[in-house]
Amino acid sequence: MNTLLVDSHCHLDFPDFQGREDELLAAMKANKVGWALIAGVTLERLPVALALTERFPNLFAAVGVHPDTQEGQEADEETLIRLADHPKIIAIGETGLDYYRLEGDLEWQRKRFRTHIRAARKTSKPLIIHTREAAADTLRILQEEGAEEVGGVFHCFTETLAVAEAALALGFHISISGIVTFKNALQIKEVASSVPLDRLLVETDAPYLAPVPHRGKLNHPALVRHVAEEVAHLHGVSLEALAEATTRNFFRLFRIDDNA
Repeated sequence: MNTLLVDSHCHLDFPDFQGREDELLAAMKANKVGWALIAGVTLERLPVALALTERFPNLFAAVGVHPDTQEGQEADEETLIRLADHPKIIAIGETGLDYYRLEGDLEWQRKRFRTHIRAARKTSKPLIIHTREAAADTLRILQEEGAEEVGGVFHCFTETLAVAEAALALGFHISISGIVTFKNALQIKEVASSVPLDRLLVETDAPYLAPVPHRGKLNHPALVRHVAEEVAHLHGVSLEALAEATTRNFFRLFRIDDNA
């Protein structure tokens, strides 16, 4: 395979990987994974992510506060806009809604989500969307806030094909994680095989969700190759064709120069 893959969503800034950066980047190279995007979870960890992007030219970052984050600095619109003004920050997020882990009045989550969308529109950067058991509200808020103006990606997609089609109609891409390699993940396999190749991305969500045959172990960007192999199989195309499509999609969506 000549075309390099992209891990469109990982968390190399997490403590799990501290001190192992050279090893992980070498593994990426050995598995023909050319680039990776470090998604934001808290503002406090952003300096770690940016330091990695400055050390390794093939890493990029996004700025955002995860829907589940309840401690640390809150992200107001002005802060997100200021922090996004960095050449290696290519997206706003991850952001969205998660009704799985939290209960009670979650209006604060919806307010945070709207803030991220408004910052994305003002910076003209795409959104990285996290949604779990909140698809209807996620899609509604994206529509209300005019998110189709910037687009983005629904990362680690676990919803139905109908939700995927609604996201595609809003101009978003769908990113498939290692869950697609799990034997019983039939709904995700259906989505992965149905989304047009020109709207697909692949990811690890490392350190989580290691694909088969590494399930249960620490995930890392090099393993996105297993995700790509399964998605290629489901689409009935070669790994080379899948890599070419998803890498082209990544560079186009995040408006990255081809020489990056």
